Amino acid sequence: MKLFSVKNKKIIITGATGVLGGTIAKHLAKEGAVVLIIGRTASKVEHLVEELRKEGSKADGFLADVTNEMHVEKVTQQIKNRYKTIDILINLAGGNIPEAVVKPEQTIQDVSADAIKKVMDLNYQGTFIPIKYFFPLMLANKSGNIINISSMAASRPMTRVVGYASAKAAIDNLTKWLAVELNQKHGPNYRVNAIAPGFFLTEQNRALLTEKDGQLTQRGNQIIAHTPMGRFGNPEDLLGTIQWLCSDASKFITGTIVAVDGGFSAYSGV
Repeated sequence: MKLFSVKNKKIIITGATGVLGGTIAKHLAKEGAVVLIIGRTASKVEHLVEELRKEGSKADGFLADVTNEMHVEKVTQQIKNRYKTIDILINLAGGNIPEAVVKPEQTIQDVSADAIKKVMDLNYQGTFIPIKYFFPLMLANKSGNIINISSMAASRPMTRVVGYASAKAAIDNLTKWLAVELNQKHGPNYRVNAIAPGFFLTEQNRALLTEKDGQLTQRGNQIIAHTPMGRFGNPEDLLGTIQWLCSDASKFITGTIVAVDGGFSAYSGV
């Protein structure tokens, strides 16, 4: 359906070589988008781009650490030289590190301030810096669409993940602030939204949610008990929301955080 079409849209995806990112990149490529992959590891970027091209899709790859301004500035110039403008930026780069987690037997005094800074940099700076440098390619296009990745931890702070939750709360604020900023200064053709996934069994959190034998951990059981749908998310569960936000079907939507969480955020636990 044309309303939901992403055909020929030039879409930058950071962090696309992960489980969720790869699934999203492959879907958008199959839907006819020109997918521009940005990642830190050359072999992973090359593998994904090659896979997409073998399927007949339009794809290109670029190397950058999105927390490094010099890297992103260089990639911006490369993309400008090859594609002139872009339509959409999806900021998927982010994550957590063990040192920024408060384990059950620990207190806040056991957490490294440096680890918290690294998580903030990875999630917040890793979103802010690409926006800063890629937005001029949207200005040249006279329209643009930015999609950030938030988390359930942003609006409902969870035990243990203090650094990650704080960083994602900042992403929510940035998304709303930037939606207003871009419309007021550049007109109505610019949108900024975020997706807040619930709990997905990615490699990053598998050890937190499941035992080695596949059974749920205590935390995994708590999450399922507070998810009305009674399951974790699959990467494919994000595709409809991504397609909608990338397409003209959502052209009057900006400054919104869309939960894709199986009802987790709606459930009070009683």
